[in-house]
Amino acid sequence: QVRLVESGGGLVHSGGSLRLSCAASGVAFSIYAAGWYRQAPGKQRELVATTTPGGNTYYGDSVKDRFTISRDNAKNTVYLQLNNLKPGDAAVYYCNGAYGGSNSYTPQNWGQGTQVTVSS
Repeated sequence: QVRLVESGGGLVHSGGSLRLSCAASGVAFSIYAAGWYRQAPGKQRELVATTTPGGNTYYGDSVKDRFTISRDNAKNTVYLQLNNLKPGDAAVYYCNGAYGGSNSYTPQNWGQGTQVTVSS
């Protein structure tokens, strides 16, 4: 059974930073693409960043140069470093993944999400 568990969300001031983690179990993580989406109230779910098993990355336009995705295949974990946070970044952040080597994967699995709140 695949399980993705996010952690690291919280409340920060505008300009602050957070580091989100997503621990995966029940998957062969070394061949599993993973990434993050986010959803704010009243808005559609938005792609934030993805990473292939080999570490190639892709970012949504709104977070380029501020967020960094990384992974540790030995720990079955994908991370999202959020820097220079803005009120518009406030959302529930969801981890997801799928087997494959491409950043343009269709998510097969989802975590339950972690809330990020940014105060102005």
